Amino acid sequence: MMKSKKTTLVLTLIFIGFGAFAQHKHAHDGEQKEMSQNMDLEFKDQQLGEAFEHYIHLKEALVASKTEVAKKAAGKLEASLENVNGGETAKTAVTKFSSSTGLEEQREAFKGLSLEMLSLVKAGELSKGEVYLEYCPMAKASWLSTSQEIRNPYYGDKMLKCGTVKETIK
Repeated sequence: MMKSKKTTLVLTLIFIGFGAFAQHKHAHDGEQKEMSQNMDLEFKDQQLGEAFEHYIHLKEALVASKTEVAKKAAGKLEASLENVNGGETAKTAVTKFSSSTGLEEQREAFKGLSLEMLSLVKAGELSKGEVYLEYCPMAKASWLSTSQEIRNPYYGDKMLKCGTVKETIK
């Protein structure tokens, strides 16, 4: 009888552990999916492509509610915007983002940054792939994505799927 209870306990713990691993893997797969789709995107202006890649890393950090990762990505985005033709206004927006202190302040600053990046992306030319303009009515804000799957940077896991694709930029 005692051996049966121990076996049941061990099996229960194994199943719980497996469930947690599967959940973590599923969340990580979403990030990997966005990253791999980035590889299918190319801008004619290589500097703009590099800046956009840093913007996507910043967006994903906000989706995951990781303020320090977002701050690092913002620093890389800011540096890459130096080489982008017409990137001065976006650089000002990312500087504002970098001076943000908390997650909510970062998300608020991301609204203006996303509008500036939208202007750059629309002015640039894609040689491969598509960029999606997505919108969240709750945040009253847009963001850019390389995937049609909604991963909301303004609410993270609280409202991850809140939003719609408003435009496809080719």
